[in-house]
Amino acid sequence: MTSDMTAPGKYDALVHDTALSAHALERAARTARAEAADIEHILVRDCAIGLQLIGAALARHYGVPYEPFRPGRSKPVLLLRHLKAVFVEDNEWLPLAEDRDGLLVLALDPDRVRASRIVQQVFPKSQVRYCVTTRTEFTHTVDQFFGTTLRSDGSSLRELLSGMAQQDAGAAEAAVSAAVETELVRLVNKVIMDAYRQGVSDIHIEPQPDNGRTSIRFRKDGALMPYIDIPAGYRNALVARVKIMCDLDTSERRKPQDGKIKFNKYGPLDIELRVATIPSTGGVEDVVLRILAASDAVPLERLGLLPRNRERLQHAIAKPYGLFFVCGPTGSGKTTTLHSLLGALNRPDTKIWTAEDPVEITQKGLRQVQVNHKAGLDFATVMRAFLRADPDVIMVGEMRDRETVGIGIEASLTGHLVLATLHTNSAPESIVRLLDMGMDPFNFADALIGVLAQRLARKLCLRCKTAYAPSDGEVDRLLTEYCAELAHTGAFADDPAAARARVLAGWRAHYGDADGRLTLYRAQGCGQCNQGYNGRLGLHELMIGSDRIKHLLQTRARVTELLAAALEDGMLTLKMDGIEKVLQGLTDLRTVRQVCIK
Repeated sequence: MTSDMTAPGKYDALVHDTALSAHALERAARTARAEAADIEHILVRDCAIGLQLIGAALARHYGVPYEPFRPGRSKPVLLLRHLKAVFVEDNEWLPLAEDRDGLLVLALDPDRVRASRIVQQVFPKSQVRYCVTTRTEFTHTVDQFFGTTLRSDGSSLRELLSGMAQQDAGAAEAAVSAAVETELVRLVNKVIMDAYRQGVSDIHIEPQPDNGRTSIRFRKDGALMPYIDIPAGYRNALVARVKIMCDLDTSERRKPQDGKIKFNKYGPLDIELRVATIPSTGGVEDVVLRILAASDAVPLERLGLLPRNRERLQHAIAKPYGLFFVCGPTGSGKTTTLHSLLGALNRPDTKIWTAEDPVEITQKGLRQVQVNHKAGLDFATVMRAFLRADPDVIMVGEMRDRETVGIGIEASLTGHLVLATLHTNSAPESIVRLLDMGMDPFNFADALIGVLAQRLARKLCLRCKTAYAPSDGEVDRLLTEYCAELAHTGAFADDPAAARARVLAGWRAHYGDADGRLTLYRAQGCGQCNQGYNGRLGLHELMIGSDRIKHLLQTRARVTELLAAALEDGMLTLKMDGIEKVLQGLTDLRTVRQVCIK
């Protein structure tokens, strides 16, 4: 492998840009020679020069773009099928992607790779474009593509896999040795620890039939990304290891099974994982592990609610009795929101019972019950017990049947505040769904405090998002999508132009500069984010049970009538809330559209 020590000239831009002095660069080169190390490592360690500054200097030296390491980059499987990790590391170039502009190749020394013509020999029909990166980021990208990825515990996955023969053909059912079993134990532990430390919500283990390799993918911020591929010969041993950890039947491969892993038995993290195994085509089993990291409640102020929504919500849950729902699909943050509400209600003079499956968030002062369906302890049974235990507030993890909803309404009418979740799409639809379950509309209307529907949208990376001034056409399109949600309200139907003008004036007053000009942001992408996004934020739709809403409930009004009334009462739909967060610079419209599809 060539050394960076022999070419200090490619770092001259650092001196030109006054990132460090010429004397410091020369001293770093001498230190690198003395320690037989790369000068890049010395620049980072001794001179505190960031990788992005080094990458920019390399880009100026070679006259090609700088490409940082991107954790969420998709693996170009077709481009890598004839390449091995050792070849890539020895030759110091790596194909990243191919599109209509040609093949993009990442290299440490683009001039040397171009002169060797080796890329043209491997990809003879491609028009090649080059980009440059630092040695550290090149290593991370190779690890990402060839199955070593982020070393969160100091050991390389390649080291863990080195004891396993790369049996990609005819070895799907081979017995594994005791040494390989030990490596598999370490491998599974490392996968779980990496997932937790990267903020991953789900781990997907996906064996391919016949002689295909087993893929492991992580879901982070709602999107799946590749992690590692395991040789075909070890897929059964890998699945068996996960089953052993959660006490499932290792001999049963024809039926789905589910269980839990208490990881503190096997590793240093005090977390639980919910495990589901599913038989799939080709006689293999998929495994999905959801990380249930016990955590504290998020304060209400940090939920990302718009100020007016937060005020309306705090006023609603301050009532001593009634029924309040949080709705949305699986993984939309309903439990997090419920515990934030409980955190606001949790006082020494208040008795709070919760029924959850599973208990993910714990709070001092709450009495929390884990539902156990196998033992006959379901939500309805637990709620009946709660009513005999002198509660002030009851939280129910999920209301999925008529009996549970009926008990919740009864509890709310007898002087208790009941908080619950529903798997529905919007606030008005939730009410209609409950009435369709057979609830008495008069009792339900009396009990209802409100419904909060929510989604999670990807958040723009604060480090690299790019500001721009939207054109008049873009502002008009944004306004059209926002006002389309208001089409059924009386004010909009009477005078659409005046209603649009009022909305736009409000935007300019709240989100514009001194002259009323709006600023939007684009996803850019850097080494610390996933293609311009980092983390997620909530989009909220809060419908309060006003007198008008209660009257419409009693008359079994349609969803459109409930929606119009709620909008006139001050509700923002999920998309309207999302557009306001676009104007705040927290996300972009494409992301809002993705999660607000009707």
